[in-house]
Amino acid sequence: MGIGGCIIAFALGAIVTFGVNWHVHGVNMDVVGVILMVAGLLGLVTYASIFRRRRVYGAGRIEEVVEERRYNDGL
Repeated sequence: MGIGGCIIAFALGAIVTFGVNWHVHGVNMDVVGVILMVAGLLGLVTYASIFRRRRVYGAGRIEEVVEERRYNDGL
């Protein structure tokens, strides 16, 4: 789940928790909304942590690629 999916999950959870007044037999919609918000927030924190780690470790590294070709003329 990317950053967009995390934000959408959080927004849907907030809408279900605070914006609608649905009643489904056997399902507490407030709990479903809170679970969606928590999942979106955890996904966003995880994504940001991984992205930050890539930037910190990847920005300072300089990789040098050396290519060597050998030709054999059949000698």
